[in-house]
Amino acid sequence: MKKALALIVAVLFLFSLTSITLAAVEKPAEKPKPAEKPAEKPKVTQVTGTVKAVDAVAKTITVTKKVKGKDVDTVVVTDEKTKITMGKEKKALADVKVGDKVTVKYEVKEGKNIAKSVDIKPAPKKVEPKKAEPAKPAEPAKPAKPAEPAKK
Repeated sequence: MKKALALIVAVLFLFSLTSITLAAVEKPAEKPKPAEKPAEKPKVTQVTGTVKAVDAVAKTITVTKKVKGKDVDTVVVTDEKTKITMGKEKKALADVKVGDKVTVKYEVKEGKNIAKSVDIKPAPKKVEPKKAEPAKPAEPAKPAKPAEPAKK
């Protein structure tokens, strides 16, 4: 009985040593972690509102939109990659006018809003109400013709 117990303990001991050795051999070497994560792709944000100001020298557009009853200004910087369109027509920064409705898609890079695209919807033209023409005086009614006697 003692021999059987000793044999079982020896087999279990050998089994545990071999499994530890195999686990250490099969484990792949860990890859060194990069020091810095790759830069995340900037998130594209969209703002739709009215053009408040255009600065051709600084190449900026200030867009105002209402949020909870308050005006919120967003300043975006345009560059040579910015696509400015009105419908399907390509336009330039000079074509953006104060009062135009625009939809601007931009990314935040280094603390600046860099415009990717600007879609212009022209400001509604002010329609001047037509001046009412003075009413013409009514013409006096013509006297009625006397009734003719009935023929028999």
